Amino acid sequence: METVHAFDVLGDPVRRRILEELAAGERTSGSLCAVIGAEFGISQPAVSQHLKVLRDNGFATVRAEGSRRLYAVDTGPLQEVDAWVEQFRGFWTQRLDALGTELARGRHRGTRRRPTPPDRSTR
Repeated sequence: METVHAFDVLGDPVRRRILEELAAGERTSGSLCAVIGAEFGISQPAVSQHLKVLRDNGFATVRAEGSRRLYAVDTGPLQEVDAWVEQFRGFWTQRLDALGTELARGRHRGTRRRPTPPDRSTR
């Protein structure tokens, strides 16, 4: 079997959506086909093909329960993707930290008490 890069697998919006569904917990192939087929306007065989790509590349597992097939996320490849992305995380972490600092400064400035105007009723 040809090795497919994780981003090739995740590059497809249908497969990403299937993984989102599986992130909520184990799902039957029938329920996945119904949800994904309706959202993307694709047939049951097309959804099944996407499930096969996820399974063959280690992103999903399948187990038989009677006549049903239950799919679940396999986190191994996702951990590899996360490890690869880690090298870039510093780029946005610094910016988010700076944004947090600026937001905190803005809140601090906004909570300063304004001087109370002089009481003019005593004149």
